[in-house]
Parts: sequence; structure tokens; C-alpha cells
Amino acid sequence: MLPRDLSVAAELLLLLVCVQRLHGSALSAVSSYEFRAYRMQQFNLVQRKHGCRGAIVVAEARSADEPVLTRRCVIMKVLDFTTEKYLEAQKQSAAAILILLPKNISAIPHDTVQSFMVSESEALLKETLMPVYVVPEDEQLLYMYEEVKQAAATRTSSIFVRVLRSMVTATAFQILVSNNVPIKGITDNIITTLEGVLPGAGEDVPTVVITAHYDSYGLAPWLSYGADSNGSGVTILLELARLFQKLFSNPSTRPPYHLMFSLTGGGKYNFLGTKRWIEDNLDHAESSLLHDNVAFVLCLDTLANSDELYMHVSRPPKPDTPMQSFIQQLEEVVSSRFPWVKVGLVHKKINLVESTVAWEHERYSLRRIPSFTLSRLEDPKSELRGSILDTMSQVDYRKMKRNGIIIAEALARYMYNLSDKISPKDVQVFKGQLDFHDSRMSSLMSFLTSVPRATQLLDKEPSHILLVNSLEHEFKRYLQQVHRHAYRQDRRDPDITFFDQMNQPIVMYRVKPAAFDLFLGGCIAAYLGIVYYTIQNFDYLYTKLKAAVKSKHD
Repeated sequence: MLPRDLSVAAELLLLLVCVQRLHGSALSAVSSYEFRAYRMQQFNLVQRKHGCRGAIVVAEARSADEPVLTRRCVIMKVLDFTTEKYLEAQKQSAAAILILLPKNISAIPHDTVQSFMVSESEALLKETLMPVYVVPEDEQLLYMYEEVKQAAATRTSSIFVRVLRSMVTATAFQILVSNNVPIKGITDNIITTLEGVLPGAGEDVPTVVITAHYDSYGLAPWLSYGADSNGSGVTILLELARLFQKLFSNPSTRPPYHLMFSLTGGGKYNFLGTKRWIEDNLDHAESSLLHDNVAFVLCLDTLANSDELYMHVSRPPKPDTPMQSFIQQLEEVVSSRFPWVKVGLVHKKINLVESTVAWEHERYSLRRIPSFTLSRLEDPKSELRGSILDTMSQVDYRKMKRNGIIIAEALARYMYNLSDKISPKDVQVFKGQLDFHDSRMSSLMSFLTSVPRATQLLDKEPSHILLVNSLEHEFKRYLQQVHRHAYRQDRRDPDITFFDQMNQPIVMYRVKPAAFDLFLGGCIAAYLGIVYYTIQNFDYLYTKLKAAVKSKHD
């Protein structure tokens, strides 16, 4: 009898140990993980508010597949982030959205990239009170994602399975972003524009202006590297400066044109740097090349891919004008050397009622300066013009080099009037020592995408300031009369207001859900009840047990 009693006691003891072990795992809500995340854009532009206005998050993590998201932090991968899910999270008053960004962007399928870019662009059009953060993936965050994804999948199981899993095996994740300092507006940003000139042969000769904006844009400023838009335009401009410097440095090959280059800031925010630079040259400077005989202004924008080139104009060029002549030369270069490339002219009138412009050339057109934008994009509202997925994986160096050659050959034909002297098919200026250098273009793109070039960062962070200084150094290597224009806004009436707290530490806590505590409490209560009942009725239980054993032996 005694061994049997000991066996029962051992089973009870084992139950107690198991419960204690479960309880120990619950108490190890000690588990926490801190990482850095980047908040969605927040800015006011011409009286319109964009981006998320909130930063604080105290909520439990949930998958986007869950039916109820109210007061939850929704965890998404790039694949999950769609306009529909974003709007659903807003509709349900989700506490926040946390987007996991893969380290290898090039591994994301093309369709997924396009879908994300569209959703990203639409999310930035309006404001939201819901905090939105983006964070690079790591092992801990992927584990959290899989756990909340698996928890969401169990809702298709039976009620018993869902409850049992939730009580015993599920792990909950609490996301915490706490900051006692309110979000503050920033209106003292400095927007820098660089300019340089290659003086032509003769006096009072026309000026051709080549320009590109160098800043980037995307859902989160700290993750906006802008490889195609507009690192490609900057790279081609710098290579044009290097090649034409060789031609202009020799008096025998110096054309009767000034060639002016400019890199402008604030391009992603209504081209504010271009606006201020034009105002300085036309309204405040005593003498400027923009004051005099400007043949045309060529703006370079998003040129690192595709077999299409579009020339965007505010007014169709008139016959026998310099701009019409250059466009004709560009079309001849394409038809004679790159016939598979589609070239198109896109005419879009400037809507004077609108407070924003679509392309950089519109800033010049408003001042009646002949200008156009050359881009691989037909639609100015294309999602490709601003995305955190616009990285080096979006760049086709072969096509970017080809686009640079087309521009260079067309410029040479126009400024040297080569089409009247040589058959178009025989003209090839940029070859040999004047060829585009693959290694230089690659290194320029790598340098430009080494740090995010969001406008609100370029005058604040040391590494970003260094980037602008390096661009100025490139100008001084090849150009003359290099000037750096730093424009500070009027704080009383700023064109644009940025906001701080774009780079936040987030703490993730691993905890057992409340249902687990209820389950654990029930187990302990049941155990204690059994022990109490056994002690109170020991004589009765012993007698019954003894009689049962005796009858079995009989």
C-alpha cells in the first residue's frame, strides 16, 4: 500500500514541478530587445500637412492578418504593406504600424517592390495621427513577426485549439516607444545649391544650363537613399562636367556657348532650392548668366533604367529655337545609335492655381526661361520618384551610361553645330579618352547612396554635410566660378516645416498573454484544492483506498 501512496504523491509532485516551470517561463517577461526604428515623414508644405503626427507607442504586436487591430501595433513586412491594409489599420485606430525592411532589397520580387512604392506614395499624400515606423530586419524582429503571424493563423482552428494555444504556448510582444518630449517643428533648415561654369569662346555668347536636384525622398527620411531618383541625374551631370571640361580647356575645341551646371537642394519639396537660386540670379544679382542669353535649361531626373526617355515641357518648343534644335539633335542620336530607345515629348501646362510644381523645369518656365526635364518617367506622380526601396538594386549602369552618352552627344552636336558638317551616323564625339568611365559612374553612385540624402538631414548630420562638401569639391575639380548658395528659411513664414524625432529607440518585450496567467492560476488553485481535500479527508480516503486494494487481492 505504501508504494502506491508514494506513487500518487509523486504524480502530484510532478504536476507541481511542471506548473512551477511554466510559471517560471511566464515570469521571464524579463526578455526585452531594443532596436532603432525610423519614423515616417512628417512635414508641412505650402499649408498642407503630410506624414504621421504621432511618435509614442505602447501596444501589443499583432499581425496585419488579424481581424481586430484596435490599439495594437501592426507588424508588417514589405510584402504586407498595401494601401488597403494601411487604410484598414487607420480605420480600426491601430496604435501603430511597424514595417520590417529586408537587408537585401534586390531579393524582393519586382511586383512587390512596385506595390510597396505605390502604397508608400499614397500614404505620404496625407497626414495621419497613427505612428508609422520602418526598421531593418534582424533575427529577433523576424522571430516576432513569425510568432504574431502564426498566432493570427490559428484563428482558422477550432475554438478549443485557439484558446489552449493562447493560454499555454503563445508569446505576446509589447512594443514601447516612450518620449516625454513633444514633437517639435524645424524651420531653420539650410538648403544648399551649387553652381559652376565652363566659359565658352567669345563674349555675350548663349548659356546652356544643366541641372539636377540631389536630395532624396521616401517613407522614412533616414532610409531614403534615392539611387535612381535622383542619384542617377547627379551622376550623369558630374560625368558631363568632367568630359566637357576637357573640350572647353582647349581653345581650339571650346564652343561658342557657356555651359553652366547646378546641383539644387529641396528638389523633393517643391524644388525650393531651385526657386531660391533663380530668384537670387534674376532678382538680386547685379550680373548673372541667367540674366543674359539663356539658350535653354536641361533638368536631369531619374535616368538609371528603362529604354524610354521623355522630354517634359511646359510649352511646346517653337521651330528654329535653341531648345527645338537640341531636342532634334537628341532624337537623331537616339535614332542613329540607339534605335530601340523610345523618345517622347510630354507637354504639361503649369497650373498657376496649384501651389506646387511637378518638375524642376517648371520653376524656370514660370520665369519664362526655356527649359525642359529629361527623365525615363512619363508620369510626374510616379511612385519611382521617391521611395525607401530606391536603392542600388534599381540602377542599371549600362542604361544609365547610355542615357548619359545620348545627352552628351546631343549637347556636342548642338553646341558645335556638327549635324550641318557631318552625317549624323558618323558623329561620335565621346569615345576613347572622352568616353564615360564605368568605374567613375559606379563609384559616384556608391558614394551618393552611402548616406540618406533627405533634405531635413543634409544640414544636420556630419556625414550628410560631408556629402554636400564632396559634391562642391567635384565642381571645383572641373568647373570655374563655383559658388555655394546656402538658403535659410524665414522662420516667421517658412516654405516648409520639418519635424524631429525621426530616429527613435524602440523596446520590444516578450511576455506571456493574460490568458496564460489565468490558466496558471487555475492550475495552482486546482492543485492546492486537491492537496487541501486530501488532508481534510485523509482517513476517509485511506479507508476507501485500503478497502479497494483488499478487494482486489481477494
